[in-house]
Amino acid sequence: MKAGILGALGLAASVGLAVTHASARTVPPIAVAPQYDTTHVYVAPDSVDAFVTSFLATFGGHSTKQIVATVTPTPSSTTSQLLLTPVGTLSIFGFSTPVPYGFGTERTGYLVRDIDAAVTEARRDGADVRVATFPDPIGRDVVVQWPGGVNMQLYWHTKAPAYDALETIPDNRVYVSPDRAEAFVRGFDRFSGGHVVSDDRQAAGDDIGRPHETYRRISLSSDFGNVVVLVTDGHLPFPYGHEMTGYAVSDVQQTLDKATRAGAKILAGPVTAQGRISAVIGFPGGYIAEIHAPVTP
Repeated sequence: MKAGILGALGLAASVGLAVTHASARTVPPIAVAPQYDTTHVYVAPDSVDAFVTSFLATFGGHSTKQIVATVTPTPSSTTSQLLLTPVGTLSIFGFSTPVPYGFGTERTGYLVRDIDAAVTEARRDGADVRVATFPDPIGRDVVVQWPGGVNMQLYWHTKAPAYDALETIPDNRVYVSPDRAEAFVRGFDRFSGGHVVSDDRQAAGDDIGRPHETYRRISLSSDFGNVVVLVTDGHLPFPYGHEMTGYAVSDVQQTLDKATRAGAKILAGPVTAQGRISAVIGFPGGYIAEIHAPVTP
């Protein structure tokens, strides 16, 4: 087997187990629940309907009514709708105007209990406020950036939303460099009130397109949901690194069959690693997602 991706860089072994002790400060709860963690999907307006139809045919669930709105602090126009599915929630945007600065790279929207308190705590935990707090049609939003260049939107609604609990909790798949992994995990763990579930420094590279190699894989859990931190040198074959969310399904092959019948394409896999089977799917409009299921005896 080749030397591990991080072993060659000589950093992972030097940092010890610092990330497992990240949540040292006690703060009031900020997160609400995983069903309010929305993956942000930007699609060309003429591809929105095809994407929505394909995604719902693959995973089930339903869409809210599509509206046209300004969801940024500067002038813009986009269609906007939510996909509420058993495996995760998506916010779909089809901009008919150019996408303003600071948007399009925020991977998720996290519902918070108090947006001002969330901003204060995010700053304290090492995040940069990339787009300052601004009003939207139903509440207030802010875009922050965590160490490693991980952009997230935090949002608060004037009237608290009520979505059904998820059947399975998706993984927010975050790719970071070994230089910034510790800072990201430490800061986000403190912010979310979460904890490190596992820290595998010899994870099989098969599931990121690097067979016969290893990389570092850190799993986090909080009331926001799951985050999987994939620590690599950035030498990733397409489509790895483009998938923002990993969806837990009961049967990978059945899900792939549904997806391809609904117009999606299999971009990678299935592969078996880390005790599960996974694959990567490309949907109409360009959205890329990972799916996974545990290996059954």
